[in-house]
Amino acid sequence: MATYTLPDLPYDYASLEPVISGEIIELHHDKHHAAYVKGANDTLDRLAEARDKDAWDSINGLEKNLAFHLSGHILHSIYWRNMTGDGGGEPLEKDGTGELADAIAESFGSFAKFKAQLSKASATTQGSGWGVLAFEPVSGRLVVEQVYDHQGNVGQGSVPLLVFDAWEHAFYLQYRNQKVDFVEAMWRVVNWQDVAARYTSARNNAAALTLAP
Repeated sequence: MATYTLPDLPYDYASLEPVISGEIIELHHDKHHAAYVKGANDTLDRLAEARDKDAWDSINGLEKNLAFHLSGHILHSIYWRNMTGDGGGEPLEKDGTGELADAIAESFGSFAKFKAQLSKASATTQGSGWGVLAFEPVSGRLVVEQVYDHQGNVGQGSVPLLVFDAWEHAFYLQYRNQKVDFVEAMWRVVNWQDVAARYTSARNNAAALTLAP
């Protein structure tokens, strides 16, 4: 069965400067993200061993480890593609992201109100975690979530579209303890084309599930 692999970055380490230094991107991707990939694969091996031996003494810890490492891998894989060196601004009709812009306005009242909510959610995440714009398929609306660590406090079935990494390893070498400054700078590198594509995919998949017999 296939194992998880570390995805290549879609740009060079220095491509997001000055918002995020090349040193941070290199360490974050090559060390931190790689550790989550290894952790997920190692945990899957240990779960397979537990099944073979019918030995379940460590099942609680193994399931928590799998959730932690696998969620870390998935969120980071989204994070890298959510950013681009020529990003920023806001979604607009003229660049093909108008449907996302409309959904943001419908769900939050305006882009400015959405930006304020996601910024505050990201900057005030207690301890380690993420601020996330997600598609909630039951209502078909967009929501902002605070994700604790990588996997806690997430709406059931919600699909992450835009993720702001609020762990200290994402910014501390450059921004020190000023997480608010890092979050504000992140808006300058958002890849709205990627976010819009994720929104379209999430919405279409939700529609397909609704229509399924």
